[in-house]
Amino acid sequence: MLKKRFSIKSNYYNVVPVSKEIRLFLVENFINETDCNDIEICIMETLNNVIKHSYKELDTEYIEIEVVFDTNKLEINVKDKGISRKNINKPTLDYDPDNIMELPENGMGLYIIDQLMDDTKYYINDDINTFIMIKSVAINGDYEKK
Repeated sequence: MLKKRFSIKSNYYNVVPVSKEIRLFLVENFINETDCNDIEICIMETLNNVIKHSYKELDTEYIEIEVVFDTNKLEINVKDKGISRKNINKPTLDYDPDNIMELPENGMGLYIIDQLMDDTKYYINDDINTFIMIKSVAINGDYEKK
């Protein structure tokens, strides 16, 4: 089992650099490009959501990210101490795709995350919000068990 932890201040400028660091960790562990792309999108969306909704764009707080990789399963835990989510239901999109003027303005990020990941969970414990994303990943053919 491999684990790597990251910590960033809640500033939008930190989202891309940490997402690229996490992607490098995934690539170094032979996770295929398609899965890396999906995971990077989900990490960026999650961090942006924490900054916008949990910390209300206050850029002095911290977000903790833990990436755990075991065989073909990847788990990403994102923790913050901001405002907790009120609605923890899985997102759904109910709109007419032919009517572009009626596309929802909010909630699409969580919907995308839910579509790209195999499972997501959210819980609050001791005033710490934890969002967990789980994905079965494909390994490149040149992977050798260490």
